[in-house]
Amino acid sequence: MSLEIKTSSIEPIRQSYAYIERRFGNKPATRYQEVSFDIQAETNFHYRPLWKPEKTLNDKTHTALVMQDWYAFKDPRQFYYGTYVQHRARLQDTAEANFSFFEKRRLAEHISEEVKAKVIALFIPFRHIEQTANLHMMSGSAYGYGTVLTQACIYAAMDRLGMAQYISRIGLALDGGTGESLIPAKHAWMQDEAWQGLRKLCEQSLTEQDYFKLFLLQNLVIDSFMSELVYTQFDQWLGEHQARDLAMLTEFMQEALVDLRKWSDSVFKTAATESVQNKQLLSQWLAEYLPVVKAAFTPWAAQVLPLDAIEVAEQKLLERSKKLGIELEQIEQA
Repeated sequence: MSLEIKTSSIEPIRQSYAYIERRFGNKPATRYQEVSFDIQAETNFHYRPLWKPEKTLNDKTHTALVMQDWYAFKDPRQFYYGTYVQHRARLQDTAEANFSFFEKRRLAEHISEEVKAKVIALFIPFRHIEQTANLHMMSGSAYGYGTVLTQACIYAAMDRLGMAQYISRIGLALDGGTGESLIPAKHAWMQDEAWQGLRKLCEQSLTEQDYFKLFLLQNLVIDSFMSELVYTQFDQWLGEHQARDLAMLTEFMQEALVDLRKWSDSVFKTAATESVQNKQLLSQWLAEYLPVVKAAFTPWAAQVLPLDAIEVAEQKLLERSKKLGIELEQIEQA
């Protein structure tokens, strides 16, 4: 007796959801596309926000920037909740292993008290700046338009919260887990002249209503100075003063900043290439914030870094912004 088994292929009637099909055509969609594009409500809102009755719940005019298609800000990392959590979990596993190694080998004992005091006074207060960065990115998530941008902003906000917590943990690693290091660190943030420019910058920035302007301030200007001054030059200073072991405790921050830059650079490029008006607007914002941020970091950098540290950081920022199509010269041309 012979059996004949026939196979048949079944063609799906639809390859994806209708809203995805309208944008990408009748073809299978990625998970990132399905959960990111065209899912934000645009019409039939039940009420206007009580705190801003002149706006709708999802309103394009929360920023002066104008886009033909707000979903053009697609994330090159293609992060949705699942992929974001998996990626950051790997970074966190590495960070936890580094902290465990540092504490198990009692590496803090090999750092001089003078260097510990410098780290507590000149690095631990950056946790307050990271908390401010968290609020900056929360603004983009709350008032931004288009899920591809708003979901990436909330992920970035959680990154900044994590960075603030890890900076605090570095203080705990230095004081044996007592928390005593956080007391002089807070006093430095509130009283030391080196921090008052940065503290003023943080407080004033939180009054800015344009979320994309805040996005540029944080991701282009502040983060460029942070990457160069704190995680490059200050990191080198630690190595020169027999405290290189602390570098392993900042690995999460360094990796996260590189990842955030990959995303934010694509956002800036997309916005700048959209129109001449956008490019000029971004250049105006850069011209407004660059001297403010430079002046804010100068007293801090003067404590331990070379005299030309600020100029080096500024030059690298300008080189980065030029690649994005954002140049200060465009203001004069306009």
